[in-house]
Amino acid sequence: MYRTFIHVDLDAFYCAIEEQRDPTLRGRPFAVGGQPGERGVVASCSYPARHLGVRSAMSMAQALTLCPRLIIVPSRHAAYRAASEQVMSLLRGITPLLEQLSIDEAFLDVTTLLRPASATSQAAAKPDIQSSDAVPDEALWMPHTLAEHIQQRIWQELGLPCSLGIATSKLVAKIATDYGKANTPKRQSPQAICVVAPGEEAIFIDPLPATALWGVGPKTAAALAALGISTIGEIARWPQQDLIRRFGQHGYTLSQHARAVDRREIVTVREAKSVSSETTFSQDVKDWEQLHATLQELVEDVAGTLQRRHLQGTTVKLKLRWSDFTTPTRQATLPVPTDASEVIRTMATQLLRQLWMEGQTVRLMGVGVSGISPIQQLTLWDTKSWDTSNNLTPQPF
Repeated sequence: MYRTFIHVDLDAFYCAIEEQRDPTLRGRPFAVGGQPGERGVVASCSYPARHLGVRSAMSMAQALTLCPRLIIVPSRHAAYRAASEQVMSLLRGITPLLEQLSIDEAFLDVTTLLRPASATSQAAAKPDIQSSDAVPDEALWMPHTLAEHIQQRIWQELGLPCSLGIATSKLVAKIATDYGKANTPKRQSPQAICVVAPGEEAIFIDPLPATALWGVGPKTAAALAALGISTIGEIARWPQQDLIRRFGQHGYTLSQHARAVDRREIVTVREAKSVSSETTFSQDVKDWEQLHATLQELVEDVAGTLQRRHLQGTTVKLKLRWSDFTTPTRQATLPVPTDASEVIRTMATQLLRQLWMEGQTVRLMGVGVSGISPIQQLTLWDTKSWDTSNNLTPQPF
């Protein structure tokens, strides 16, 4: 017995929303983010822009150097959140076993929707969206057919492109999505589908580069390369105990994942103990303006989530990861709960100034809010308010 998971990834999500607003952007190189004069950072970019070397988390000034014709579109977080909610609602209508990873990614457990039959590993480009007017009986679904149906519904009903990976584990399903997207033309939205048949998981990931595996960033990749390891299969064949000796618990996880071993189930509900957002830079960053611009994007995501869920929090947290994978954190407690982006941004900026020193290279940044509670209706007797001039000293945790 095995389970079947689908990983759904909306293609260039922010850009797809902007193309709906302004169809003249389609087929043109453009980026969503801040202006270069304001030290803006690329939040997302179209596939024509990616073909010219533009990448997410890149400074907008660098993006313009690579692509002088680049069109810059300001971020509209409320629109992105609203579209994400529509997509997730559609997916929950297919199965309640949904785990949302981010604003544009989710896992589905579709085990009960499939008839017991083996699939053939395949990667396909965008199918004919006119061919699925009739919905087959659930008992007749085959993996690729179900993936096509989901992809077509998201496209037909919401006008959004997406790519999907299907496998017997979340790990391989995510890798399958990335593989499908990487093997489609770079100048257009991939809308790829990649199905990995049961029993073929290890064979599928074996020749892929080590960096395709979760947990293999630049530092781990460099350490593996020093051992002569460049593919996932080479990790799988390396003695597990030696990986553990060299990398600790991370070495054990690497060994298991390289063998396509992943027994995680779908997590449909998590208690809201905190709300956070983080990003891993494609290249280490040591420029204050770029770090601060990224921090503001993360704050907008966190504040938007709090507001959408009618929550508020009392503690703002900042996480950084240096190039050597050291991960320091800081937090500060506010006098009253908040969901306001201005308040969170002010405190997060203070934390960043305390934690980061000029010249330090940052690989990852995360912003979070904890001490979560539902927003309460204020009465005339509730006179306390947040004053951004309060002199709070952030503390390590």
